[in-house]
Amino acid sequence: MFRKRKTKETESGNPPYLIVGLGNPGPEYRENRHNAGFMAVEKLAEDLGVKFAKVQSEAMVAQAGTGEGRIVLAKPRTFMNNSGISVSQLVRFYKVPLEQLLVAFDDVDLPFETLRLRAEGSSGGQNGMNSIIQKLGSQAFARLRIGVGRPKGRMSTPNHVLQDFSRSEQQALPFVLTRASEAMQTFVNEGIVTAMNKYNSGE
Repeated sequence: MFRKRKTKETESGNPPYLIVGLGNPGPEYRENRHNAGFMAVEKLAEDLGVKFAKVQSEAMVAQAGTGEGRIVLAKPRTFMNNSGISVSQLVRFYKVPLEQLLVAFDDVDLPFETLRLRAEGSSGGQNGMNSIIQKLGSQAFARLRIGVGRPKGRMSTPNHVLQDFSRSEQQALPFVLTRASEAMQTFVNEGIVTAMNKYNSGE
């Protein structure tokens, strides 16, 4: 959906869109439910044909060109609870208006396979979002919540999100991530309202 082109305008003109996926760095966390945000932006990078080959502002960063300018994809390396440190630095460096920022993250309050976009709002108790809102001093930025479901039985929420997706969930995960990538591309190309109308599940 993106047209990759490099012009003087895209190099030095309008600020880019910033798409951030939340998670924890390190191979031991890679397949955790808590890393659904990382997985989503990795799928977006794959779809755009770009790689996370640069470290900047305490994040792994990839960049692609679009018809309207650039898009910067980021995976903070600060661990989930300090995500705001990296995101605030990237927003300042690229001079990104908050209406051009989208953060993708896991949400236990949504069933698995559910996506929910919002133009703004509270953190919903998600620690990474808490950190970002605190560091930016604003809730007025888009977010993509990726449902990972509630823990079963007596398992605590922290243990649930720090476990890998179940075998059955792993089978459905490619479909979820493809939809997440499409939703983020729609946000950039057509705006948050259109993205919400197309991809919000159960509404």
